[in-house]
Amino acid sequence: MEGFSDFRAPLYEVKANLFKGLAHPVRIRVLEILSAAPEASVTDMLTATGLEASHLSQHLSVLRRYHLVKSERRALQMFYSLAYPQVAELLSVARLLLNDILRTTRDQLESAEAEFPEVAAESSTR
Repeated sequence: MEGFSDFRAPLYEVKANLFKGLAHPVRIRVLEILSAAPEASVTDMLTATGLEASHLSQHLSVLRRYHLVKSERRALQMFYSLAYPQVAELLSVARLLLNDILRTTRDQLESAEAEFPEVAAESSTR
């Protein structure tokens, strides 16, 4: 895997490759599902995501390739779990960061509306 197998790569490139593994809403959703329980079957994830099996399989394959999840076959079922508990922590920190960004943006908009009420009134009539 690019960036993970090249031990001479700078850390920022390796980090960027990790984020490539996270760079899809479905993969984030799958990781959130796995963060909420010790493991989940493919059947459970299909129900939770509403995806077709082939699409979910592709995303799980990417997550495995980037070492974010691990899988175990039991009889006819595949079960997945987070490869590292830090993945759940990363999602939690991302949620906190997004909340802070949105709060700051909201505060900036409210401040601008208070400073320039005529602009706020004009934009609300559009």
